[in-house]
Amino acid sequence: MSTLELPSPKLERWRWADLPALQRAAESPRGPAPDLDAALLPLEGPRLVFVDGVFDAERSAPGPVTVGRRAWTSEHPLARFGQLEGWALDLGQEAVTDPIQIVHLGSGGDNHLRGFIALAADAAASVVETFVGSGWANRQTRIELARGARLMRSVRLIQADGFVSIRDEVDVGQAASYAATFLGAGGMGSRIDGELVVSGTDAYAEMGGALLTRGDQRQECAVTVRHAAERGTSHQTWRAVAADRSAASLAARVDVARGAQKTDGEQSLRGILLQRTATVNLKPELEIFADDVKCAHGATVGELDNRALFYLQSRGVPRPRAKALLTRAFVADSLDRIGQKTVREAFVADADRWLEAAL
Repeated sequence: MSTLELPSPKLERWRWADLPALQRAAESPRGPAPDLDAALLPLEGPRLVFVDGVFDAERSAPGPVTVGRRAWTSEHPLARFGQLEGWALDLGQEAVTDPIQIVHLGSGGDNHLRGFIALAADAAASVVETFVGSGWANRQTRIELARGARLMRSVRLIQADGFVSIRDEVDVGQAASYAATFLGAGGMGSRIDGELVVSGTDAYAEMGGALLTRGDQRQECAVTVRHAAERGTSHQTWRAVAADRSAASLAARVDVARGAQKTDGEQSLRGILLQRTATVNLKPELEIFADDVKCAHGATVGELDNRALFYLQSRGVPRPRAKALLTRAFVADSLDRIGQKTVREAFVADADRWLEAAL
């Protein structure tokens, strides 16, 4: 693979992407796979383990999830690297499954995997994905939610190094609900890329999370929500914390089509610089072609409040601990949206470990 095959940083959508880090991760030598037990969450239900993108049947209990060849076309520049091998979750009408845990173990080099989720009318599912190890993990996931279906997705990126690229293509049908939360709290570079289409009336789409960067690390997200039907609702809540010489970039877009009246779209992008040598890039966008909508966006970048730091220190809290408490509170509103307590606590613990190392 050469850099010529990767997207050009001259393209507006890829101008913040750390493509050299992706290249280095793809060419990194393979080593031992990381420990599975350290990555698993204490969840009952189906479990899938992939090592360098290859299904590990001995350590998996897939339940309703199938593993096999699943192909589709995608215009995304990184999708052409995807293998036809992948996993699929198909739930019938009104079906409900226990939380599904998917663990991706990377040992170096590049690996590619596709996922497919299709929920029939009024079905419900929860999927938790964890990325650990090293190398370039390239993932494409297509999600189709029929009338009244509900999907909660939680993704934790805690690879020690390397790069993780995620492309989600989601179609949210009538009165269906999609809620996804991402946490980048490892040492890897990352790109979270989403295209959500609210195609049914009264549908709900949510995508957000937190990117935590330090050293020379770079992480980014680029998410577009397209409202194509009436009375759709969407929320994008993203938080970024950057330390040292790192950079975190958030680009969130909402498109409202003609006829998509009564749309309610909200974006909240906020960043904190722990040192002034760090960088946070925020880019909220709205494009509206309907005249009866409620859409809003907010974007702010700043530093920790010195008055709040002084208050905590005056109450006997050491300065590093005070900074950690304020930073955790800043990140919390993007993680508190995770519905499952066990998963939410794991994400908060990941963020706390990052804070202990960064502050």
